[in-house]
Amino acid sequence: MTADTGVPVLMYHAVASDPNDATRALSVTPEAFAAQMEVIGDLGLTPLTTAALAARWRDGRPLPPRPVLVTFDDGYAGVRRHALPVLAGHGFPATLFVSTGWLRGPYDTGGAPDTMLDWREVRELADAGMEIGGHSHRHPQLDQLDDDALRFEVAHCRDLLAGELGAPPVSFAYPYGYSSRRVRQEVRAAGFAQALAVGNGLARRRQGPYALRRLTVRRTTGTEEFARLVEGRAIARSFAADRALTKGYAVVRGARRISRKAVRARV
Repeated sequence: MTADTGVPVLMYHAVASDPNDATRALSVTPEAFAAQMEVIGDLGLTPLTTAALAARWRDGRPLPPRPVLVTFDDGYAGVRRHALPVLAGHGFPATLFVSTGWLRGPYDTGGAPDTMLDWREVRELADAGMEIGGHSHRHPQLDQLDDDALRFEVAHCRDLLAGELGAPPVSFAYPYGYSSRRVRQEVRAAGFAQALAVGNGLARRRQGPYALRRLTVRRTTGTEEFARLVEGRAIARSFAADRALTKGYAVVRGARRISRKAVRARV
């Protein structure tokens, strides 16, 4: 395997039989998740955590045969209830990126789209070997924030996780996948060693440790499509519509940033 071989990094959200409307499209059923992990096992892939993949690339160590990453965003309760037993049964590691203000408990800011984990459950997942990473505090579009708000979202998330888990997190995932050079610099300055975007492509070393791509797994992702994704086949075709929407929205968001800067300059 070459140094820049693409690695499929799977992005999950909720694992639930009956999710609400807000999370349905980006959820998978427990049965689908179990079947997808069977595919990973049957194909002889080697799951890694985000930290393990980035560390190997950073140190120049070879990757294991056919690596793959299983990651979850936000912190939905079904990760512990449904995903953890399946992962444990296969002996697969995974990474969970949590928005600390959405977790149930003393730091809850409200606004979570569905039932979330509480801090005791997050600690249980960490104790079971799951890497816990940061995903901001209140899950905003980080590239739309001013400098102070951006710094708070990243640093407060890091500090809460460090306090609750006993060690600072080393991996970060951008809410909605959105970042910018300023956001990436802030994440790095906060002590995170690597960060994941979306991009719906394979992760490669040349993307840099703060812009690694992931592949979205949805409720509509069938077993055959999933097998193609983890084997790195037909990815462009699977996400053609997503790329078109992303390009269009990037223009809109860029215009919003310029407009806000102009307003601040006049004040």
